Amino acid sequence: MTLLQLRYIIAIDQYRHFGKAAEACGLTQSTLSLMVKKLEEELDVRIFDRDAHPVEATEIGRKIIDQAKVVLFNANQITEMIGSEKDTLSGPLKIALISTISPVLVPGLFKYIGNRYPAISLQTEEMLSETILEKLRRAEVDMGILGGPVNDPDLLEIPLYHERFFAYVSPTNPAYAQDSIKADTLFRHPIWIIKDGIRQIDPSELRKGGHITYERLFEGGRVGILIQIVNENGGITIIPETHVGFIMYSQQKCLRPIVDPQLRRVISLAVRADFIHEAKLNAVVEAVKGIIPGTMLENIVLKGNLKL
Repeated sequence: MTLLQLRYIIAIDQYRHFGKAAEACGLTQSTLSLMVKKLEEELDVRIFDRDAHPVEATEIGRKIIDQAKVVLFNANQITEMIGSEKDTLSGPLKIALISTISPVLVPGLFKYIGNRYPAISLQTEEMLSETILEKLRRAEVDMGILGGPVNDPDLLEIPLYHERFFAYVSPTNPAYAQDSIKADTLFRHPIWIIKDGIRQIDPSELRKGGHITYERLFEGGRVGILIQIVNENGGITIIPETHVGFIMYSQQKCLRPIVDPQLRRVISLAVRADFIHEAKLNAVVEAVKGIIPGTMLENIVLKGNLKL
């Protein structure tokens, strides 16, 4: 078994086609097929169902492919470690973020990394929290930025910053007359959310579901859309503090602080427990420190370089 063979089966799983995978790997289809066949013979299993269209992994093949991703991740860590020792930062860096964080951090991440570490190939993608955690476990992304706590023993969580929530209230809503809105009063109103599609959630749904968290109601879309919906249809929505600066000055009057208790969340950076590239980790943390106001940063980030 070789690392190349593991790369080949991952490519086939990605493209679901031997010909396309071979082209991506710079091989002929016959050579790729032969290399995979040798691996299957060595392991005495069928990794792919070649009769399926498109090609599918067998049940045991899926487990092998998932483990192959982890093996290649750890193999690449060796190269990353050497680069770190030589004080160079280069290569791919894949960061997954939830959608309510992405517009806040992504522009600044590209600016900071691009200016200081041009040899790093930064790639970002928006995902749901559950997807980010799953892709971290499978070593399909290098870092995830999402609402904490992560509560996963296989992952290392680094709190980056905290932020409050504000209610965005239509002038036609009775709550607009208040200077602030108590949390228990807020959730007596129908609220526009973006969980499982854009819709208004009825207070009765909140009572059925137990503990209320922002990610439970607002994951899977853009905050700006909710603001536009409230402007056009009335009602209330909730936005994170970091999005306040995106709201036009004329609409700032629609914002109301949420109190008693003050609603807030902590945004964390998560990596696999076996992640070793401190330099890349600290590059991302330094970028965040340049984007988020210092009063919102967590103490662990403010203290300086992080050690893994």
